[in-house]
Amino acid sequence: MTRAFIVSGTDTGIGKTAAAAMLTMGLGAHYWKPIQSGTDDGTDTATVKALTGLPGDRFLPEAYVLTEPLSPHRSAELDGVEIEIDRLNLPQIDGPLIVEGAGGLMVPVTRQLLQIDLFRHWGAPVILCARTGLGTINHTLLSVEALRARNIPLHGLLFIGGDNADNIRTIADLSGARVLGRLPWFERIDATALTTAFAGHFRPEDFA
Repeated sequence: MTRAFIVSGTDTGIGKTAAAAMLTMGLGAHYWKPIQSGTDDGTDTATVKALTGLPGDRFLPEAYVLTEPLSPHRSAELDGVEIEIDRLNLPQIDGPLIVEGAGGLMVPVTRQLLQIDLFRHWGAPVILCARTGLGTINHTLLSVEALRARNIPLHGLLFIGGDNADNIRTIADLSGARVLGRLPWFERIDATALTTAFAGHFRPEDFA
């Protein structure tokens, strides 16, 4: 039976893919990126494969691979692709599944559907990735509020960046959300670094 976690972020480019790679290894999970938007630097699936060194059968194929590094709705329009929600149903596998979203919660998948609406359709718990630095309090609290307004389960917060204990504490206190841990920045990010980060900053039982 599938036990899916949706990995989303408070913004784009915050390290969500590295966090998804860490969780895929740490939880012994499969990985799925439903919509890849932008291929100039390769795909996020290829990045997670390279970071983890896991075998190919741990990775599910994307439903859509779009060319331009834009919001999926616009990238699909430029590619002449119509995104259909029926192709975005959660895959059924045995064990945990890490599902990586595209950018932030309010990113349009189509001109009628936001990514957060897709998350509500799936009903799986969200792991919200947030920066530790300046601006994170506002972005994170707004994202938590948006999830709760739609009755989407928030599994917890995963912080990415330097050790900013007060920002993390403030967000936890004001939101009441569980802090799962912090993924620090590394000079070199690879499977060893991600394994060390999971072992040192996270508790497997928090994902049970």
